[in-house]
Amino acid sequence: MDNRLNAVRARIATFPKKSAEIEGRVASAKGELDAAKAAQLATIKDRKKYELDVEQHKERVRKYRDQTSQVKTNEAYKALQHEVEMAEAEIAKAEDRLLEQMVNGEEYDRRIKASDKLLKEVEQVAVGLRATFDAEKAEADKELKQLTEERARVAAEVPENTLHHYDRIMRKHNNMAVAEVRDENCAGCGVRIRPHVIQEMRRGDRQELFECETCTRILHYTPPNAADSIAAATPRTTAAGHDS
Repeated sequence: MDNRLNAVRARIATFPKKSAEIEGRVASAKGELDAAKAAQLATIKDRKKYELDVEQHKERVRKYRDQTSQVKTNEAYKALQHEVEMAEAEIAKAEDRLLEQMVNGEEYDRRIKASDKLLKEVEQVAVGLRATFDAEKAEADKELKQLTEERARVAAEVPENTLHHYDRIMRKHNNMAVAEVRDENCAGCGVRIRPHVIQEMRRGDRQELFECETCTRILHYTPPNAADSIAAATPRTTAAGHDS
């Protein structure tokens, strides 16, 4: 009963991790979409800034060119021409940056569309997985309740001292109080069981509990079933089908 309960509890314990993995995938997809949108927004802001820079520098060029018709000396004319050239150079730089941002904007548009598509696909898968996990968890919770009630009925038939002893070993060994004897070894810790203990357990008419001297788990011995005994005692047949 406790082995079955442990298995159910272990299964239930996996659900939070599975659920977190699902939500993590959705959150990651949302994060990619949000990042693409944020980058696109920053690009739009930069584009507006560079567009404003271009207009401001163009206004400067118009202003300086208007002034050239009013100057009376070559030095003043050259100075205005120099300002025009500098403003036109700034226009070229701003237009280059503007073009770069426009290219970036197109890339972020593609990223947004791809991320949005991915998010929808992930969310669709998540809906199905959540439903599956919810059904599995409900079934596991139901099984846990039934096993817990059944264990209580079984435990009520065990002598109090024996049950207390059993529960103490359970707490000590992570809910594994009983170990099978396999090949004359304790399946719990792997230590070999003394031959006289094996003999006593094989008798099958003893009511006392046998414990592993190393790990203190309660030992149980399952004798080979009749079919195994018959198979082991039956001679092999030859290829012709006769007994050898």
